[in-house]
Amino acid sequence: MPEARPRRLGIVVSSTRAAEGRREDLTGPRIAEWGREHGFVVSGPHIAADGPPVETVLRRLVAEGCALIVTTGGTGFTDDDHTPEVTARLIDRPAPGVAEAIRARGLRSTPHAALSRGVAGIVGRTLVVNLAGSTGAVRDGLEVLTGIVDHALEQLGHPPVRHGAGDYN
Repeated sequence: MPEARPRRLGIVVSSTRAAEGRREDLTGPRIAEWGREHGFVVSGPHIAADGPPVETVLRRLVAEGCALIVTTGGTGFTDDDHTPEVTARLIDRPAPGVAEAIRARGLRSTPHAALSRGVAGIVGRTLVVNLAGSTGAVRDGLEVLTGIVDHALEQLGHPPVRHGAGDYN
């Protein structure tokens, strides 16, 4: 039986201010650390202005064979928050329970979690999950993903591999 290939995690930071160098991103590195701890080869964090630039990065990461893509930011109510819409355009099959579980976990920390419009779904064999852009939202979202990601990715044909993980870009 052939050895399973390491699973790839793509990280997209949706932040116009961070893309312009006006704000430091603190969420992408947290997701990268989580990914390495869970045996992923990590691509990113890729910082992009919200909207079409995020879509471009998402499409590239899917084409590169990422098993999981986690976005952070761009899920709120401001005029330039478009990550859920961009993600929804790519999704073949929605996974609303994932987004609901993330919001439910966040509500234990803050009522503002209800304001996240993040979505989750499957693009080909890739699971894409939107997280809000705060460090607390990322912490809560990763807590949820820790409990479900192995089973979800196994169903998509990506068995866990616990050795040989690292980074690629």
